[in-house]
Amino acid sequence: MSIPVLILLVAAGLVVLRFAVREFVLLSPALRRAILETVDAALFAVVLAFFIITFVVQAFFIPSGSMEPTLQVGDRILVAKFYYRLAPIQRGDVIVFRYPLNPGKDFVKRVVGLPGDRVELRRGVVYINGKPRPDLTPADGDPACIQDYGPKTVTPGHLFVLGDNRCNSEDSRFFGLVPARNVVGRALVIYWPPHRIGLVR
Repeated sequence: MSIPVLILLVAAGLVVLRFAVREFVLLSPALRRAILETVDAALFAVVLAFFIITFVVQAFFIPSGSMEPTLQVGDRILVAKFYYRLAPIQRGDVIVFRYPLNPGKDFVKRVVGLPGDRVELRRGVVYINGKPRPDLTPADGDPACIQDYGPKTVTPGHLFVLGDNRCNSEDSRFFGLVPARNVVGRALVIYWPPHRIGLVR
């Protein structure tokens, strides 16, 4: 069950509780008013949380090492779901998206190829349209892991994504291109654990 659905169920329960309290004749007016004020405050908080999680930001947990060293196992990040309503997706962005082979799962990867790009990996180095892009190649990746791939042309409305840990990442090399409509948002901040707090770059 997704978090927004759970929040909606809690909101529905609070509405039912509010109705029950209003109709419960054995309560004194003062007690009824106090309970209703508490329920109304809780209902407002739940509706606000639903709005924020659906349209603004959402927390995500990093369960694997596919984005190391950028994101570590156990990191918790905040994802701006509104971001790409205000700005286009950029090469190099770290995004959360619905896994193309199972939209019920969320993945986090780095955007490497935009529509029209010709993406290739030669001995682990990313090439875009025939030009090497060291900025898209992890500086401290495993030197023993040499990856060759492509070339692959990114079709309109799609993205080519890679994990920063190229030796241990299920990404576009394996499941193909990601439809841009699957993008949930941009990873902005690591907020937990405390010693890892910082911007996602």
